[in-house]
Amino acid sequence: MSALNTQVAGGHYKSLKIQPIEYIHANNIPFAEGSVIKYVTRWRDKGGIADLEKAKHFLELLSNWSKRGRLNEGVFKEAPRLGQWPGLHRSLGGHLQP
Repeated sequence: MSALNTQVAGGHYKSLKIQPIEYIHANNIPFAEGSVIKYVTRWRDKGGIADLEKAKHFLELLSNWSKRGRLNEGVFKEAPRLGQWPGLHRSLGGHLQP
């Protein structure tokens, strides 16, 4: 069974054609941008306005980092690839390809 078939605390991703983690991984999207996608995707079915506020917070962080020229540094430059986390691919049931 793939870890994507199991959801802790709700079913807000199960009705989607593609889960945010699949889209984020397939497009190598860094953490902060991925968080915006995650919160905006689920706000109607899980966290309501609080999820929109979380997405807004990550957008503000991205804006601030960009204005200071930090988006090309280390963690902001590129999302870690699946192969950089030993065992994660196995825990996801082999669903995501490294």
